[in-house]
Amino acid sequence: MRTSASTRRKLISVAAVSAALFTVGTTVAVAQDTAAPQAAAPVPAAQTEAAPGTPAERLIVGYKSGAAEAKSNKAAEADAAAKGKEAGEDLDFQRRLGSGAALVDLGENLTRTDVADVVAEYRADPQVAYVVPDRLNKALATPNDTEYSKQWDLFETTAGMNVPGAWDVTTGSGVTVAVIDTGYVTHSDLGANIVGGYDFISDTAVSNDGNGRDSNPADTGDWTTDGQCATDWTATTSSWHGTHVAGTIAAVTNNSKGVAGIAYGAKVSPLRVLGQCGGFDSDIIDAITWASGGTVSGVPANTNVAKVINMSLGGGGACSSATQSAINAAVNRGTTVVVAAGNENQNASNSSPANCNNVISVAALGRSGAKASYSNFGSTVDIAAPGGETRTTTANGILSTLNTGTQGPSSETYKYYQGTSMAAPHIAGLAALMKSANASLTPAQIESAIKTNSRALPGTCSGGCGAGLADAAKTVQAVSGSSGGSTGGTTFTSSSAVSVPDNGSAIESSIAVSGRSGNAPSALQVGVDITHTFRGDLVIDLVAPDGSTYRLKSASSSDSADNVNTTYTVNASSETANGTWKLRVQDTAAQDTGTLNSWKLTF
Repeated sequence: MRTSASTRRKLISVAAVSAALFTVGTTVAVAQDTAAPQAAAPVPAAQTEAAPGTPAERLIVGYKSGAAEAKSNKAAEADAAAKGKEAGEDLDFQRRLGSGAALVDLGENLTRTDVADVVAEYRADPQVAYVVPDRLNKALATPNDTEYSKQWDLFETTAGMNVPGAWDVTTGSGVTVAVIDTGYVTHSDLGANIVGGYDFISDTAVSNDGNGRDSNPADTGDWTTDGQCATDWTATTSSWHGTHVAGTIAAVTNNSKGVAGIAYGAKVSPLRVLGQCGGFDSDIIDAITWASGGTVSGVPANTNVAKVINMSLGGGGACSSATQSAINAAVNRGTTVVVAAGNENQNASNSSPANCNNVISVAALGRSGAKASYSNFGSTVDIAAPGGETRTTTANGILSTLNTGTQGPSSETYKYYQGTSMAAPHIAGLAALMKSANASLTPAQIESAIKTNSRALPGTCSGGCGAGLADAAKTVQAVSGSSGGSTGGTTFTSSSAVSVPDNGSAIESSIAVSGRSGNAPSALQVGVDITHTFRGDLVIDLVAPDGSTYRLKSASSSDSADNVNTTYTVNASSETANGTWKLRVQDTAAQDTGTLNSWKLTF
């Protein structure tokens, strides 16, 4: 049932930003679609390379157990010759590996395109289980950055994100990450990876730089005085928050100084939206739009369009329709949006933009691998990453680039911070690595692969911290075509629209899944697109082929936002993959109607 609410501008309080740092028998209508035919997927660059930039000289081909080539060297040799003839290359079966796979030589002087043609021939063969390049490995050198040993969040076995293992595949080159935050203060350990951004603060009372919007995203400081933001407000010093976040993502690495960035081959575009006392939704919405390549009136076209956005900011309340619309548009343009879950030790469903759809919402873990005491939690959280916890010792925080100035900028430095603000850029950096390794990845595929390839939390998280602790190496290897993970697999879609009656019977839409083997995955991705004027009325269930149901969304009178456009993760490992799956939707209260536009399953 709709409840009335007055409309007003929402100021994201600097208190929230500071907290990110410092505590930082039912009649059923049915519509059915068969699975849409799948176009041949492009071959990722990393699946054709022995090392970044070096075309593979050999392929490792695994055949399914029933194939003759899985047991007979003669059959594998004949198959290599046939595949080579189709691709216009001279292939040669070399030997059988201990795993049973075949090693196939590609000849000399093949380009990456030539290798891709051969790989495509193998991938099109239903008897081939996998085909991967015979990659060139090397000893993983520790970065020579002087403070790297203090960056436990990148490499420690317990709660580190296993980042060094991803660097053997990619460092993020070719990807721009937009950091929507306080802007950027000059730092020599970061400057080489900074590209043009924008100052979106339109209110001079917030900007603290003497003017409104302009092309200079320099952070002039967000310090405040007693009583400035509220009658009981206590003065604060400048946080340099955006620079700390940016350093985690892309600090210059192997430069014999400071810290290492997760995606140190990527670029950061700083977009300034937070100043004294916080920042307005309207400025943040324009920054999201511009960062992802959209048009903002009065602002020049963006020449550094971001494929990843990081928003380590937030406030209370539901995700507004205006913010959700901007996020949806950004994702539709191909930009992945990563947000902090919030630092109030409460359900993230009460924090925006953590509770928006189409974002990757990130909870924070301490060095032990348990949920940090301050971190929000709940079903809207997608993944966990290191966020630090400094209450026991400062060194258990996240070390990154900063400035010593208490008001305006002074000398560059490094400092430990804690917060979901620090956890989110770990995932933004990982998303940049993934996009660099496989440029064809969509935001939904990036989110799915991060979840699918995560590992179990080393510690506890009462209330839920998403799919687990993100694993950078496993995830990047998966999306680049290497062994060791899952990209999320094949997608089956129903695009037949079905009306959802007001306060009426449940409707169902069906998808016929075929061609899969065994059971569904433990992280089955269920993408849902529903237009509705009050989504709190909706109950949504996934129905497996055997009739088992999985609740995706319950009704909630406090969830007053419009529409459902999100991806749910379901542990469907006990269900047979093949068969007819259904999405069941019911409107449980009066005054609002909607439409199930489409839904999809990604295995």
